[in-house]
Amino acid sequence: MSQHILVLGGARSGKTTLAERLAMRMGASPAYLATAEALDDEMAERVASHQRQREGRFTTIEEPMELAQTIFAATQNHDVVLVDCLTLWITNLLSMERDVADEVEDLVDMLAAIESTRIILVSNEVGMGIVPDHPLGRTFRDLAGAAHQRLAETCAHVYLVVAGIPMVVKGTAPDL
Repeated sequence: MSQHILVLGGARSGKTTLAERLAMRMGASPAYLATAEALDDEMAERVASHQRQREGRFTTIEEPMELAQTIFAATQNHDVVLVDCLTLWITNLLSMERDVADEVEDLVDMLAAIESTRIILVSNEVGMGIVPDHPLGRTFRDLAGAAHQRLAETCAHVYLVVAGIPMVVKGTAPDL
């Protein structure tokens, strides 16, 4: 089993902060693979804010769709790759009508092949709230849940972050 990490949590739960701390402790040359696209002014400001916060600590790679290939390429030059976030990636795939399950399997296969670089995956846990009233919302929730289950099988460590506190779902407590 790989030593990869899956970090789940709600919006503003502290999941990215935990992932960044882990990446900084685990590697000398961490990469930050961002899946967000700045499609409006609010999102552009969020992206710019995140870039300022990690400036000088991470090499930033932006890729909204081709996640498995981009992670693999990043492992050639980095000892840790932090991916933030899978739910935005799933949204991007859905918007382009790509098969999310196939893309997740490609990601799982790629993760299984990587041993020398630690991969930290960050994602929003969206299945703990109300059932969405729109079919697309239910599809998204179901695809994210299935992706999380599949990735949790592959990763050696899974953490759920609530109110900034990481809880161990699988593996050992994070070294902070």
